[in-house]
Amino acid sequence: MDRMQFDLVPGDRSRESHSCRMHGGVEQAVHTAIRAGYRIGQRVRIGRVAGRVVGYNIGAFGRYCGASYPLLVKTEFGVAKCSLREVAAEH
Repeated sequence: MDRMQFDLVPGDRSRESHSCRMHGGVEQAVHTAIRAGYRIGQRVRIGRVAGRVVGYNIGAFGRYCGASYPLLVKTEFGVAKCSLREVAAEH
């Protein structure tokens, strides 16, 4: 198994923080992504851009919280927070 460097990106609680509470819990969203087959290392596409799932967004606050955007996908353009509707698994 390939090992990858893990970066922790600090965040803060902004005024947009209440939007995540309406979408359900972060834990539930991450478990849903895993059950759907989006495990770490899974190759995916965001539109035409190839990427790989590198982690899960556990952020509970902010515009791109884990409840709505549970996947962290690394592409040639950087790491993106994605919803399950934005990605397609490559087989």
